[in-house]
This record gives sequence, structure tokens and C-alpha cells, in this order.
Amino acid sequence: MKLKASLLGAVALSTMATMAFADPALIYDMGGKFDKSFNEGAYTGAEAYKEASDGDYRDFEISEEAQREQAVRRFAEEGNNPIIATGFAYSSILDAVSQEFPDLTFVTIDGWVEQPNVLNVGFKEDQGSYLMGIFAAMASKSGTIGFVGGMDIPLIQKFACGYVQGAKSVNPDIKVIQNMTGTTASAWNDPAKGAELTKAEIDQGADVIFHVAGGTGVGVLQAAADAGVLGIGVDSNQNGLHPGSVLTSMLKRADIAVEKAMTEAAAGTLEAGVWSLGLEDGGVDYAMDDNNKDLVTPEMIAAVDAAKAAIIAGEVEVHDYMSDNACPVM
Repeated sequence: MKLKASLLGAVALSTMATMAFADPALIYDMGGKFDKSFNEGAYTGAEAYKEASDGDYRDFEISEEAQREQAVRRFAEEGNNPIIATGFAYSSILDAVSQEFPDLTFVTIDGWVEQPNVLNVGFKEDQGSYLMGIFAAMASKSGTIGFVGGMDIPLIQKFACGYVQGAKSVNPDIKVIQNMTGTTASAWNDPAKGAELTKAEIDQGADVIFHVAGGTGVGVLQAAADAGVLGIGVDSNQNGLHPGSVLTSMLKRADIAVEKAMTEAAAGTLEAGVWSLGLEDGGVDYAMDDNNKDLVTPEMIAAVDAAKAAIIAGEVEVHDYMSDNACPVM
């Protein structure tokens, strides 16, 4: 039996006591399992593991900050292994709990924990967003494009920097308007605010807008579609949310990371350390399907694929904002 978001607090956590001990566990970040973005990508990976292995997994959707530690600790007490948490906000919790349960393996996706039983999974988001910048600059008719981020943190600035760099590789004079939704975790689940920021960017001339805002991005894409401009999705393939209005989506393959971690754990081969997934291994990419095929020209595909190959070959270096918290093109 899977835990639902409606089973809160002690009731939800006590239910875990009936669960099998060896199953992996997945804990989502704020925004919910079906956020059409990062959390849903992780869920998709867990479902892929379940289907391929005939195994099972446990999962939990938090609805308040206090549940982060409660869920991690209870899954650990019940012996679920590995315990996978999506989002940087779990880092300090995993750092503490992993030391109390040295025989279990913990996985942080987008976080960082320096413990011998923690696997840190990160992505080269700047590479993927560089491609989104090329798409946006080539599709823009106004010479102005937009970016709506979720929580104002270095990780989201990393996306923004790559996006600007990619756009300026096409048009050095392009204008990129940027806004962040907020400074707390609620920034990931505020579609109304996302729509408001999008409308403001459109009023300033933006005709292509890339969101990196979790559940908030649903409002970004809706507002863009309503105004007749193009949106760009993120994390999962969001092209189908508004067919004909979403130019493409930057895929950040949390599904690959979760499925791989669960599969290796079941085989007894999962090791702590660091995974850094980028263009070269399919960790980030762009989405093409029937929903956006009429929006993307062969010239766009050629330019993006050329940039992708050059980045993989080391011929184009995308600036990593996380390395020095600065972006030379912004």
C-alpha cells in the first residue's frame, strides 16, 4: 500500500510499519507527486523500476516542511533501502539520519551530503538550458525572451545562466527578462504567481518563456498559451500540456536516476558517491513529439544538435553557475 499525501503526520507514518523492509522508498519534494515536472519524473522512474523488476517501492508526498524528517526517519527505521529524496532541501536531514543508519543507502537528487552511505545525484542543467536558449532565440520574433524560476537559489540561477548563454550564442543582442517566484519552498507550487510573472514578461515584449519552477510552471505555460506566445517546459516532457504552444521541454531525467538507483540497489551494486548526469549520458536533453513538431524547424534542430555535439566534445564550454555563483553573460 502506497502512502498518499492525505495521510498526514503520525497516521501516515505509522502506516509504514506494515510495509516490507527491503523495498526502496521515494520521498517527493513540495509540489506533489503529479507536479507535471521534477517530482513526476522521479515517480515515473520508480514505476519503471517496478514494472521491469516485478519489485515494489514505497513513496510519500510531503505537504509541510516538518514531514521531511519524519518521512526519512520512519522509512529508515523500517529498513527501506535505498531511501531516495528529491530536492536540495533534504540535504541536512539526510546528513543526520544517514549517520544513524550506516547500513542503509540514501540518495539525494539535487542535494549534497558528504557521508559514506549517501549517493549524490546531480545534473548538468546548464547544458540542457543552453539548448533551450538556442530554441528560444531562434523562435523569438521580438528579440526578447523570458525566464521564470521557482525558488531563488543557485541551482535555478544555474539554469538561467545556461539559458542566457545559449540564447546569446544565436543572437548576442537578445534581451532576456528573468524573474524568480519566491525565496521559500512555496515558490515551487504557486501557479497563480507563475502566471502573473509570465504576463509581466509578455508585457515587456517576451514571446518565448522558459520556466524552471516545478508546479508553479503550470501557471507559466497556461499564461503563455493564453497570450499566444510560446512556453518552454522543464524536467518532464510538458509539450502535451498545451499542444502547439509549448516550443519544447528541457528534460532533466530524474526518472533515469531513480530507476537506476533502485535497480542497482536490488542487485546489491548501488554505491555511494556522485553521479553527474549531462548531455553525454542522456541526463539532460530536449523533447520532441507530435505536440511541438510544427513549432520546431529543421534549422532549429540542426543548430541545437550541433551545439549538443560540441558541448559533449568539449568544444563549447557552458558556464557552471554553481562553480562560482556568477554568470558572465548575465
